[in-house]
Amino acid sequence: MTPTPGPDPDPVSAPGPGPAAAALSAVEIASAVRSRTLHAVDVVAKALERIERADPALSAFIEVWSEDALRRAGEVDARVMAGERLPLAGVPIGVKGRRGLRTAGPLLAAGCVPVGATSVPGPGTPWQTWGLGRYGRTVNPWRHDRTPGGSSAGSAAAVAAGLVPLATGSDGAGSVRIPAAWCGVVGLKAGNGRLPSTDRTGLMAPGVLARCVADAAAYWGVVSGEEADADRPPGSGGYGSLAGPAGGGPYGSSAGPPDPGPYGSLAGPPVPGPYECSLAGPPDPTPYDWADRPDVPTAVWSPDLGFDAPDPDVVAVAHAAAVRLAEAGAVRLVRPRTPLRLEDPAPAWLALRSPDAAPASASAPADPGIHRIRAANDDRLADLFTETRLLLTPTAPTPPHGHAGPDDRYSTSLTWAFNLSGHPAISIPAGFGPDGCPVGLQLVAAHGAESLLLAVAGVAERHIGPWPTAGDI
Repeated sequence: MTPTPGPDPDPVSAPGPGPAAAALSAVEIASAVRSRTLHAVDVVAKALERIERADPALSAFIEVWSEDALRRAGEVDARVMAGERLPLAGVPIGVKGRRGLRTAGPLLAAGCVPVGATSVPGPGTPWQTWGLGRYGRTVNPWRHDRTPGGSSAGSAAAVAAGLVPLATGSDGAGSVRIPAAWCGVVGLKAGNGRLPSTDRTGLMAPGVLARCVADAAAYWGVVSGEEADADRPPGSGGYGSLAGPAGGGPYGSSAGPPDPGPYGSLAGPPVPGPYECSLAGPPDPTPYDWADRPDVPTAVWSPDLGFDAPDPDVVAVAHAAAVRLAEAGAVRLVRPRTPLRLEDPAPAWLALRSPDAAPASASAPADPGIHRIRAANDDRLADLFTETRLLLTPTAPTPPHGHAGPDDRYSTSLTWAFNLSGHPAISIPAGFGPDGCPVGLQLVAAHGAESLLLAVAGVAERHIGPWPTAGDI
C-alpha cells in the first residue's frame, strides 16, 4: 500500500520527455524547461496522457483542457526562447473547479500551464466534500473505497496520483489540509487576508496541493511576491533556530522562542535551499544544512486542541511524526506554560457561514457567540505564539471515511479553528494508519509566518522523507 517511485532516467540528460517527466517535481520541470532540456509542450503532453489513462478510475477532473493546455505550453516555450526567466516554466497544474482560472493569473504569468479543472463537491452535498468529476465520485488514490477529503478533492487526488505536480485549492475549514492529509501530499493554507479572496465571511484562504515542499514554496513565492534570492544561504539571519533537539529526548525546556533575527515576523521570502527535492529519489545534499544550525524553532504538540476527541490511531501516527521532526532537528518540542485549550470553533464557524450572517467587513456588530469564541481563541493562540514558534496537531481527527460519510464526525475539527483565527497552516505526510491510508501532521504558525512553515516542512522532508506517493493507478 505504500509504493515509492522507482528510479527514472536523469531528466537533465534524458534526450526527450520520456518516462522521467512523471517523476519530476514542479521545480525540476521548470528548471529543465528554462534550460531547454525539456520543452513545455512535451511535458504538458505527457501530463495529459497520464490524466487520460488514470482519470477514469480517479475522477479527479471535471474538465480537461487539452487543446488550450498545449497552446499555452507552446507560448511558454516561446517565452523561454525569448529570454524570459519564468519561475514555474512549463509546469502542468490543476486548478480547483471551473472558476479556478480566475485566481490563477500569477501562476500563469510565472509559466504554469493549467491542464484542467479539478473536481469539487456537487450541489446539495455540504458535508460530502469528496468531489464529483467527469467519471463520477472522486476517489482516494490510496484506497478507492475512501474519500480523498475535500473540498479540494480533485486537486489532492491528481497530485497524489502523479497526474500533475501542483494543483490549486482553497481552504475555508480545512479544504486544502484535510485532502492533503488523506492523500499523503503537502497542503499549504495561506494566512487569511494574505492573498486575495472573494469569500464574504473571511474564512476562506487560497492554498496549494503539492507532492513536495519545494513545489509548495515555489507556489508561495509566486503568489505572494516573496520571491527568493538564490544567492542568499538558507536561513541566514532568518528564523534563527534549526539544529539538533535539546538534551533529554525530543522535549526540551519551555523557554520562549529564540530571537527571530532580522526577518522578524518571518514574513520574509522563502529561500530555495531547504526545499530542494526530487520525486525520483532522495534529495541531493545542499551546501547549507539546516540541521547544523545551533538552535531549532520551538513547537508545542496538541493532539486535540483541548476540545476534540480524535481517533487514537491517527494521534499515534501524527505524534510519532512530530517526535521524528524533533529527532531530525527540525523543531524542539516544548511544553507550554499553560496547556492549550481552545474553544470549539464549530458554533462560530457555522454561524459565520449561515446565509443570514453579516459579511466579515460589515459594520454591524458580530453575533455575541461568534465574538466570544473568536476572542477567546485569538487570545489563547496569541499567548501560545509568544512562547513558541509552531503548533503541531494531527491534521484530521479520523482516517478517510467512505463516500457515504462522514456521519456525525466533523473531519474539520482540528483545522477550522485556524480559518476562524486566520493563522497560516500546512499539512505534511506523517505516515500511514492501520487502514493503509495516509495520516497528516498539521503545522500552524503565527500570522505572517508562511515561510517558517515551509522551512520546517522542508527540513522534515529532507530528513524523514521523501514521502511515498500513491504510485501507478
